Formats: sequence, C-alpha cells, structure tokens
Amino acid sequence: MSIKTFNVRTVATTPFNDQKPGTSGLRKAVKTFQQPNYLENFVQSIFDSAGPLAGKTIVLGGDGRFYNREAIQIILKMAAANGIGTVKVGQHGILSTPATSCVIRKYKSAGGIILSASHNPGGANGDFGIKYNTENGGPAPEKVTEAMFAISKSIKEYKILDADDVDIDKIGRQEVGSMTVEIIDSVADYQELLESIFDFKLIKSLLTSDFRMRFDAMNAVTGPYGHSIFEKRLGAPPDTVMYGTPLVDFGGGHPDPNLVYAHDLVEVLFGANAPDFGAASDGDGDRNMILGRKFFVTPSDSLAIMTANATLVPAYKNGLSGVARSMPTSCAVDRVATKLGIPCYETPTGWKFFGNLMDADKAALCGEESFGTGSNHIREKDGIWAVLFWLNILAVRKESVEDIVRKHWKEYGRNYYSRHDYEEVESDKCESLMQHLRNQLPTLKGRKFGKYEIATADDFSYTDPIDGSVSSNQGIRVIFTDGSRIVYRLSGTGTHGATLRIYLESYEADDSQHDHETQEALGALIKIADELATIKALTDRDRPTVIT
Repeated sequence: MSIKTFNVRTVATTPFNDQKPGTSGLRKAVKTFQQPNYLENFVQSIFDSAGPLAGKTIVLGGDGRFYNREAIQIILKMAAANGIGTVKVGQHGILSTPATSCVIRKYKSAGGIILSASHNPGGANGDFGIKYNTENGGPAPEKVTEAMFAISKSIKEYKILDADDVDIDKIGRQEVGSMTVEIIDSVADYQELLESIFDFKLIKSLLTSDFRMRFDAMNAVTGPYGHSIFEKRLGAPPDTVMYGTPLVDFGGGHPDPNLVYAHDLVEVLFGANAPDFGAASDGDGDRNMILGRKFFVTPSDSLAIMTANATLVPAYKNGLSGVARSMPTSCAVDRVATKLGIPCYETPTGWKFFGNLMDADKAALCGEESFGTGSNHIREKDGIWAVLFWLNILAVRKESVEDIVRKHWKEYGRNYYSRHDYEEVESDKCESLMQHLRNQLPTLKGRKFGKYEIATADDFSYTDPIDGSVSSNQGIRVIFTDGSRIVYRLSGTGTHGATLRIYLESYEADDSQHDHETQEALGALIKIADELATIKALTDRDRPTVIT
C-alpha cells in the first residue's frame, strides 16, 4: 500500500526543561508525554543527536503499554520528515527490548527507538518511556544522551510529515512519503538467534517429559515470545505461559518480576503440587526472575551460577572471555570468575556500561541485581534468554533448581544479599540523605559496629577501560573488613519523586550456616545501614516499600 499524501511541516516549539534521559532513556507519566509537542521535541532531539540518519534504517517498537501505538505513528511521520530511509516496526507495535537489539544488529541498522518504561506501571495514569539504542544494539552512551538533553533545552522546531497513519498490524512494506516502513514479525528474528545459542533439542526433551514449568509474562511484551518459544517451539503445555496477552495497562499489575509484584507466580511455585521451575519477565522483556519449587534464586546468585555453568550451553562451550556486574550486584560472581581465571568487571548501574566491554570481547556474560542478566549475543539484558539458559542447565544437570544453587553455595560460599527500596520519596529528602552519607566518608574507615569494622567507604567512580570515560557519584559504598557491604544509591527509573535503594551483602563460607532466612542473616547490617544514613529521620519512612 502506498500512502500518497505527504507534506513536510516544520513546527515551531519551545523547550521543556525536564527531558534529561536517565539510565534507560526518558521516563515520565503518560500525561507528561501527551502534552502538545512533548514527545515530538524529544524525538527531534534524538534525530538531531544520533545522526546522520538520512537514508539509513532504524528499528521501532515498544512493550504495548498505553500510548505506544499513538507514539509510533508520530515517530514514523517525524522519521519520514527527517529523511530516514527505512523503519522496521514490530507488528502491532510490539518489540521487546532484547528483540530490538537483535534486529538492530542483524540488519546492521543505524539504531532503534524503544518505547517502554520497562517495569514501571502502565495505563492512562501510568508511565511511558522512550530511549534510543545505537548501531551496536545497546543503549545510547552518555555522550549521546547528553547531546539529546542539550538539544532538548534549546529546540525551536521539529519536522513532521502530514500523512495517513500506517497499518502496523499487517506484516509487509508500506511507503510514507519517500520512506519505507517495514512491519516485521516481532518474534522471528529473535527466536532464530536464541536457537543458535541454546540446545533447543535437549530443552524440548525436558519440557515434554514430566518436568513442569510456568512462565509469567505479566500481561506485558514477553507474552507472544513465551507462547512462540516455550509452548509452540519447545513443546511445553499450552497453559505454561501465564498472563500472556500484552495489555495497555498490564492488567492493572506492576510488570516488575520480583517476589512482590509477581505474586501469582510465587503462589504457584510455593504452593501445593508446585511445578519444577518458574520464571517471569518484565514490561519490556529484559528482566527475569528465576524460581525453583519453593525456592527463589536471587539475581546475583543467578549470574554466578550461569557463569559457573556456562560451558553447558553450546554458545559458551569454549568458556567466557570475562564477566561483568553492576557495582550494587553481589560479589558472588567475582568468586566464580577468580576460580575460572577470567576477569570480572565492576561497572555503574545501567546496561550501557557493559556495551564497551562486550564490543571489545572483554565480557561475555553481564548482570545486575535488578533482575537483569544477558550476554554478548545482543547489547541488552534479556529475560527470555536467561530463562532458556537455566532450562539448558537443568536439562544437562538433571537436578532441581534448589540442588544446583545449594551445591554452588557449598563450593563457593553464600553471599546473603537483599535490596531495600524506598519508593517515591521526596527528591530533596533523598538528596539530603546521600549528602549526609558523603559528609561522613572521610571519617568512616575503622569505625566498628559490633563484629563489623569498616575497611573503606567511597562514592563509586568508574573509568571505562575501553574509552577512558569517567562516571562519578554512582553510589555510596561501605565495605567491611570481612567483605560485607552496604551500598546506597538513588534510582533513575522512577517518575515520581526518587527511589532510595539500599543493598546489603554478607558473605558466609561455612555451608552449615547457609540455611538462615536472608533478612535475619542481614539483620545487623540492616541496623547499621539505618544508623549511618538516619533513614527514618531524613525520609520519614520507617520501612522499605519493597524488599527483594
């Protein structure tokens, strides 16, 4: 079908002062994006900073949340007005973040625009987001996002084509002005990539045996991927995928795969006659939660176990060049890397920091404590990939999830680990708390709290080993002489106030001490964390919103 009507309009506009991208792009309330010119200003800032894009191919899709379809039509008309040659769009506007990275890389595209606020709630009163991924398939680096922000603060006009809307539900090619729009199968390219990584034949034999699994797509983007891969391709029963239809409001749920928000899956795995394996993914498909029968695997342990068992997966059978973790993620993977004799890199939070390491073949597996793991197959974390990784391990080892984890602890020791989130705290209160901690840093070394003595404390700064760029003020680290840690940082993924995250970690080598309840094992550190930061006094909160 050819759309005949086209006329490039140059629209006068004025800047918004709040379009600074965070670690995962620009996230705001839907109503903010619905303001006249708000989305258009930021999209024009992307085109002006990520170029030259004229005549090139970009990828476009999102997680299906409210305003996704409307935003796609605006972006397509702006792309045509800005001279872009081709836009590949996921059918129905659906394209997970990992799948977008895959498509960018497979077709050597100039980049891609992802419409998602990830694990944030959706719906008309929820959140929306937009981010740009570069030609390597990964999130735009800071120099690019800084350029976007600079342009957004001085923008005076944007370009848009007067044209009919594109039919994004029909696979095939359409023309918008002189630009080609190609509506693609949302799953096919990504599934093909995964089949090249894992032993699908072996996994299918597992899923068609008496082994049972459940996958919670949380009414978000991974529903179509779960149905296609787990049920149709690998032969799992048709009820394997829970909440498998993407909905604009995620069914009223919060698409964050943790023990609190994936409560229906947790009830199944911790209930009577529980399946052998459970997993969930988030709004845009890049996060994962792994469960065994009546057993939760922390994301930090998951990364360490993947690293220790990587050679069981065909794509990693020759070993790993290295691994990387975000600074707040537990040090469990460090111990595995040491035993394997491979480097382990510690980066700030944000998947973009792993990109340079993977491009330079310094790290093959990467992970964050916020339920994100991935590898150098793409340049994003990848929820479905992580689930398949675990299924591949389970199919080879023929042991339960709990047995695999406990054997890992016996060999490497257990890192008791937890994250306490204080959500939607007034931003100025959070900043005051962080400054209170910074003011103490010079005097903390040697300070004792019962059996704990502080060895060092700092505000984490990272120098990229590939390009030499420096990222400062990435979180307060308090490290004790026994290796235990407390980390404080503010999250950049929320849209209301600020989220204070406190990470607590205690290492236990003695396997006779591996059965304590996590919060109990971390009890002393929890009290120290509050004493150092005076959390209740400075935030007016007496308990975390979420504990994971």
